[in-house]
Amino acid sequence: MVETTMLNLNTRSKILAIIGLLVAYIIASFTALCLGDENLNPKELFSYIFNQDEILRQIIIDGRLPRIIMAILIGMLLASSGAITQNVFSNPIADPYIIGIASAATFGAVLAYLLKLNDYYYGILGFVCSAFFALGIFKISSKASIATLLIIGIAASSFLGAFTSFFTYLIGEDSFKIVAWLMGNIGDASWFRVGILILPLIFCLFYFYAHKNELNILLSGDDEARNLGVNAQKLKINLLIVSSLAVSFAVAFSGLIGFVGLIIPHTIRLLLKNYDNALVIPLCTAFGGLFLLICDTLARTLLAPVQIPIGILTAFFGAPIFLYLALSARRFL
Repeated sequence: MVETTMLNLNTRSKILAIIGLLVAYIIASFTALCLGDENLNPKELFSYIFNQDEILRQIIIDGRLPRIIMAILIGMLLASSGAITQNVFSNPIADPYIIGIASAATFGAVLAYLLKLNDYYYGILGFVCSAFFALGIFKISSKASIATLLIIGIAASSFLGAFTSFFTYLIGEDSFKIVAWLMGNIGDASWFRVGILILPLIFCLFYFYAHKNELNILLSGDDEARNLGVNAQKLKINLLIVSSLAVSFAVAFSGLIGFVGLIIPHTIRLLLKNYDNALVIPLCTAFGGLFLLICDTLARTLLAPVQIPIGILTAFFGAPIFLYLALSARRFL
């Protein structure tokens, strides 16, 4: 009887959480559609549905809607990859941005831009660079403390940043676009880019969730995983490669957007008081998309018509949380 009651409560809580998330997404998306360089009231927004006004179509369908969807997709990619990276490294501050994986992806994307390749090559070259970098960091991390991992991440980011800056210099007149992109920018959103992002997101989420039980076993340590028949080393390498794929495509179309993979997983775990990846992965994905959508809406509207780079806003929220986590982990340094 007690078990049945608990099961009903858990089911009810999940349903309420799903409904709450859907309502939050609807409100955030509707607000984002209304706000921008030219604010639209709800009446004007609904009038488009019936009147098919050409100007409103360009503003809503070709401008704001793909940007909203792109912000959600990128937030989902960054948050889910952050949750996986922290699990693989067993490290609370192992965010792809902080340990340099995002910088490696940026290096690859800028190289693709310099070579004048098509959009989808940004993600491919970014993936190759970030995957090799992530595997290198993984090899080092097994013998490194949190402090060492941080130093490696900072040093590697600076090293790759030097090459990225050099490539930016070589690009010449278009370098301003690269500088703005490096600060985080979703202003070039399009339906074509949305289509490209959906594929790696579906693949990565499917792979992460398919290995949720093995991820839970990893929380007990490599020795325990080995005793339970899980090849921890091989699993971690595969997870890092797939996580690098998620980060590289996010970076390719939005630039460096930091701390999303740090803020969201920690917030979810604190709220749940639970490390079960069957819950953490989908919730991180959902809240990551919502968080970046809200940040992008603020970036477009706070100083309109000037748009704030979205990476500045995520750093504003994320840097204090990172500082708190670093201080909390000082006993391990």
